Amino acid sequence: MTQELDILVATSATVAFLHTLFGPDHYLPFIAMGKARRWSMFRTSAITVVAGVGHVLGSVVLGMLGVLAGLGIQKVTRVDEVRGSLAGWLFIVFGLVYLVWGIRRAWRNKPHRHLHFHLDGTGHDHLHTHDGDHIHVHDEEKKNITPWVLFVIFVLGPCEPLIPIVMYPAARGEWGELLITVLVFSVVTIATMLALVLGTLFGLNLMPLGKMERYMHALAGGAILFSGISIVFLGW
Repeated sequence: MTQELDILVATSATVAFLHTLFGPDHYLPFIAMGKARRWSMFRTSAITVVAGVGHVLGSVVLGMLGVLAGLGIQKVTRVDEVRGSLAGWLFIVFGLVYLVWGIRRAWRNKPHRHLHFHLDGTGHDHLHTHDGDHIHVHDEEKKNITPWVLFVIFVLGPCEPLIPIVMYPAARGEWGELLITVLVFSVVTIATMLALVLGTLFGLNLMPLGKMERYMHALAGGAILFSGISIVFLGW
């Protein structure tokens, strides 16, 4: 391994870690939906990994197309910014819709009392919610569609730091260096995503949420909405 490749690999690992850590869209949606939808740790991990791979490959393909078309880094980066802006707005729309649906669901599942009378004249009451009592086909469809929505939006998500890392060795025809740097960037990005998602979910599962449990869908929508805002307006 040459000194130049050493520097490129170290840069890829560092940039991947910082880009993921300071980009809440890389983990907040998966934490929020995993908790709200009660996904298992295995399913949450699988969805996070698949989305992470798609996210990285999207920028790799864009960088390669830029090299083949003879475009400079600035032009390719501008295209990636447009792609990222689109992803941000999709996060905002999806998060807002899910937030409203979550609030409506929480309101409909507000605990209420039922009074029951027996033949001997005695009676009793108990708290009751409709959460989990009525399962509809469209609820199951939402559960199946949600991971795909996250995947599509996340693939469109911006990954500007990867563009120059991809284009530099590709422009020089160093395909071995390109493969190594992309693998390092991908592994560090996905590992950081998994650590943040699973670590946070593990902590949340230990916390007694109590009455907050029925607001989890609304909170998930709010988290996704914040992720979109962070991309579009804060440039994270």
